[in-house]
Amino acid sequence: MGNIDRHSKTTNFSQKVMAIVTRIPEGQIMTYKQVAILAGSHKAYRAVGNILKKNYDRKIPCHRVVRSDGNIGQYNRGAIKKKELLKSEGYL
Repeated sequence: MGNIDRHSKTTNFSQKVMAIVTRIPEGQIMTYKQVAILAGSHKAYRAVGNILKKNYDRKIPCHRVVRSDGNIGQYNRGAIKKKELLKSEGYL
């Protein structure tokens, strides 16, 4: 039963993360930590990165989530592509 509850919590957290990221406007960013806090788990910023790494839905702008230290971080389509997207949106 614990595994089912844990999977349900993980799925719920993933859905929250995706919903938050979907609402990041063009030309703006959020940090992985900010997304984690809004999703209800302030220490789960690494989990946010892992969730976004698995997303290939172009409607969810994962490239708008960056590291707290100012580094743009990783992107499942490559860091160069992430940088290009952020630049095209006027962020960089």
